[in-house]
Amino acid sequence: MSEFRIEKDSLGEMKVPAAAMYGPQTQRAVDNFPVSGQPMPGPFIHALGLIKGAAARVNAELGTVDKDIARAIEEAAMEVASGRWDAQFPIDVFQTGSGTSSNMNANEVIAHRASEILGRKVHPNDHVNFGQSSNDVIPTALHVAAVLEIERDLQPALAHLWKALDGKSKEFHDVLKTGRTHLMDATPIRLGQEFSGYASQMLHGIARVKATLPDLRELAIGGTAVGTGLNTHPEFGRRVASELTKLTSSNFVEAPNHFEAQGAQDGACWASGALNSVAASLMKIANDVRLLGSGPRCGLAEITLPAIQPGSSIMPGKVNPVICESVVQVGAQVMGNHVACTLGAQWGQLDLNTMLPLIARNLLESIRLLAAVSRVFADKALAGLVANADTCRDYIEISPSMATALNPLIGYDKAAEIAKRSFKDRKPVRALAAEMTTLSKAEIDAALDPARQTQPGLELGGGAGG
Repeated sequence: MSEFRIEKDSLGEMKVPAAAMYGPQTQRAVDNFPVSGQPMPGPFIHALGLIKGAAARVNAELGTVDKDIARAIEEAAMEVASGRWDAQFPIDVFQTGSGTSSNMNANEVIAHRASEILGRKVHPNDHVNFGQSSNDVIPTALHVAAVLEIERDLQPALAHLWKALDGKSKEFHDVLKTGRTHLMDATPIRLGQEFSGYASQMLHGIARVKATLPDLRELAIGGTAVGTGLNTHPEFGRRVASELTKLTSSNFVEAPNHFEAQGAQDGACWASGALNSVAASLMKIANDVRLLGSGPRCGLAEITLPAIQPGSSIMPGKVNPVICESVVQVGAQVMGNHVACTLGAQWGQLDLNTMLPLIARNLLESIRLLAAVSRVFADKALAGLVANADTCRDYIEISPSMATALNPLIGYDKAAEIAKRSFKDRKPVRALAAEMTTLSKAEIDAALDPARQTQPGLELGGGAGG
């Protein structure tokens, strides 16, 4: 048997692998773009399947495509949406900027499969792509895929990470430690308070990502080539958005302005920006955890991370904060992806953005990476993280910054004198306060009680409600 078959498109004949479900336009794109070896992301392909299935159902309702053909298209498209035919989508990410090649890839695969189902020819353009253009389908797929991946994967993952951080903030509430500003000793803080800040970062991150969803729910479908809706039914876009809502149990609407939806990708850029913010938060938290756990003898060693793998090929017994390092690397990648998405959004020239595959690839990768590493961070680092309470308390007693609590009693200048001598002579502030002031032991102990210093008002001598 021949390894190839001959098919024809508007440019002429083309050799296509005999076993391929796609046709000549897909093969031309495979030949034209041997760039990265990376095909379009699975969620994007699955979204294309959903869109083609919804479009077939709407075309059947509108009478623009024969019902039996439309039913076969819908069945084939839903197989694509399920991931069954992922291997039939080989076109490189770095292809035509409109994503036309990927749209035709979907049209050809679905037409091939629908022809098998129906038992007669289904045309990729005249039937599968009826009422559509790559210029409205591809941005629609980008938005649908992003919404579904955020809702189904990223938001639950970030919530899982928030729960882990919030749990640690409660667990570590009674662990008193020295605070650090500019990486230098500062006044006391609770380890639980530090972790409550991390938990709050995640809550804000979840809210920021959620805030981008309304823009992503607006779909370009129905605008066809340039946003005017040429060659499609005036109700097509609204109806396809409604069908996608039913198919996904999410919520989608036709874009109120198709010229914005196709000429720009500001919504995707904003979503990428929210992911960039989450990445920054994760990098800050992971690096803090690395610093707090540095040691075990010559660093801070205020916490201990679980030992999940040997840390060195040469130093026996060394254990490294490898999960934190993975988090930081993901953060850097997401930030790089955001730069690419930002440049992509700028490339909306006149009536079409021609960076759509790039934006889709980077936005969806950022969602996937953040979701995965958030779960890993929560389960493999934070879940087994323990506080070294004695070490934390010892640092408080030797910190010159403890003198800050004496300011209201002896003034800034005298407190600074004590702090400097504490550092120089390596003596605790508590002992020097007794030696260098007329304060009573009770006054010194009350002022230098680290627990009181972590509760606003109490360090000034107020009561529980003062």
